[in-house]
Amino acid sequence: MCGIVGYVGHRTAYDILIKGLHRLEYRGYDSAGVALINDSSELTVYKTKGKVADLERFTENKDISGSIGIAHTRWATHGEPNDTNAHPHYSQSGNIALIHNGIIENYAVLKDALIHNGYTFRSSTDTEVLVQLIEYVKTQNGCSLLEAVQIALKKVIGAYAIAIIEKGNPDRIIAARKSSPLVVGIGDGEFFLASDATPIVEYSNQVVYINDGEIAVIDRNKPLQVVDFDNVSAEINVKTLDMSISQLEKGGYPHFMLKEINEQGNTLFDCIRGRVSIDGKNVTLSGVLDNREKFLNARRIIIVACGTSWHAGLIGKQMIEDMCRIPVEVEYASEFRYRCPVVSEQDIVIAISQSGETADTLAAVELARSCGAFIFGICNVIGSSISRATHSGAYIHVGPEIGVASTKAFTGQVTVLAMLALTVGKLKGTIDDEYFHTVVRDLQHIPELIKQVLKLDEQINDLSKIFTYAHNFLYLGRGYNYPVALEGALKLKEISYIHAEGYPAAEMKHGPIALIDSDMPVVVIATADKVYEKTVSNLQEIKARRGKVIVLVSKGDTVAKGLADYCIEVPPVAECLAPILNSVPLQLLAYHIAINKGKDVDQPRNLAKSVTVE
Repeated sequence: MCGIVGYVGHRTAYDILIKGLHRLEYRGYDSAGVALINDSSELTVYKTKGKVADLERFTENKDISGSIGIAHTRWATHGEPNDTNAHPHYSQSGNIALIHNGIIENYAVLKDALIHNGYTFRSSTDTEVLVQLIEYVKTQNGCSLLEAVQIALKKVIGAYAIAIIEKGNPDRIIAARKSSPLVVGIGDGEFFLASDATPIVEYSNQVVYINDGEIAVIDRNKPLQVVDFDNVSAEINVKTLDMSISQLEKGGYPHFMLKEINEQGNTLFDCIRGRVSIDGKNVTLSGVLDNREKFLNARRIIIVACGTSWHAGLIGKQMIEDMCRIPVEVEYASEFRYRCPVVSEQDIVIAISQSGETADTLAAVELARSCGAFIFGICNVIGSSISRATHSGAYIHVGPEIGVASTKAFTGQVTVLAMLALTVGKLKGTIDDEYFHTVVRDLQHIPELIKQVLKLDEQINDLSKIFTYAHNFLYLGRGYNYPVALEGALKLKEISYIHAEGYPAAEMKHGPIALIDSDMPVVVIATADKVYEKTVSNLQEIKARRGKVIVLVSKGDTVAKGLADYCIEVPPVAECLAPILNSVPLQLLAYHIAINKGKDVDQPRNLAKSVTVE
């Protein structure tokens, strides 16, 4: 959730750190700060509530010299967003500065013990407890900073990614992780540190992902060293980044969200490429084929995910049950991890996460692994924690997603789930050949069909102006389109702050219909499928109560269109693939309503891109 950047080398650290913080702004934050060891070997900390731009104004006319430093953007957990609670945090002596992503669960016990030993605290954060603990251990044991970190972290319960610098040691950053991502970039006589690769790619494509329970010793005069809490050296695997700076820029669009909506034709082409044969006869998902016996013998599939990824999982459930005849359960990862789920070696658990760092989903993976289940990951970020914790999986290959509200990652996830269902259904012989070829053919056409849907942008922009000041929205769908209704409602409330709910259309009369009146906009997804007539009946119930209906229909429709106040037409496609197309107009509708309301669509309030805390 928060962002970490660190640098040690031969350049001015401040410039690299500030640029890195800007790269990480998409993650969501409420304050920012930087710690430097300047040219006079003094340790200085500058931090402020607000945006990175506020930090830049705050540091004007201040000493920002030095070639080593750490920087942070904070998303508040312990303590309100203010200057004092912002990171970095000093130790009591002022000799150590620390930044931290995550939550220290036993901070209150540790804090009480430190207060008893004469320590005082400036902030309300759990992070300050950690830096004071490290200094206490260092003082009491007369040990090095590395040894103090190793001892202190053994006393800590919780999740963390930390980076530390120390006055008097202008060559070294110490970093450690547990359940929160950290990556080290290796340059020519310099090192970069970050919570993800986006601040690093401009300077180096050679990176090392730090694993749980590891400490990185980053020294400008030595090769990278990685050790565990007992000082045993760990294996260092250098990876090459497949990412470019152009992917991290807006490319002429006013917002990342709009750019990423418009990229979906190309990103889904990349997602499909090499996996669907040109003749449409085969789908090759190697993560499935390499583990065919697991899928052929699976008793059950459990999908664990959060937010938008959970919606993709609901669509995947229908695809897999339809094509593979394997029972599927879809669980919120946050709930799965805290109950006592019945999981066995005959189960497959599919973990879905855009970032691959979602804390609840990662914990669900670890729980399922401990039960002996086979774990299949669907992620976007190569080298992420979930991709490394799973037995097998598939990347969605949609490129970096910077906008907090997921768009292209959602359609990429649904596309991979479709290919998984097709692959397993073919292996099991549970999918009719004619239906298989129909879906594969339509899947090949999806990138072009999305480009057709994107041509509706101006129409949807005009439509959005009518509903900018609505206070509530209802989204309705059935079958494959019920999760699309959930996703459409989520997009609207995430970025416009309008209350919205998604419902199965048939459930409307079991309660929500009480809300319908002439002031209630209702989005009905009524594209051609086997429950179309039922959806039309639900649409008539809304109109009988004077609801304002926006209906999403397949081209050529006349019945549902005739009942609607406003209509959006999309190209016809196989029913199981309709969610991919149908989600795009709803993304555009949410985007334009939010823009008309003057909201920050890329960094909506209170939200973070990568949710790395519970």
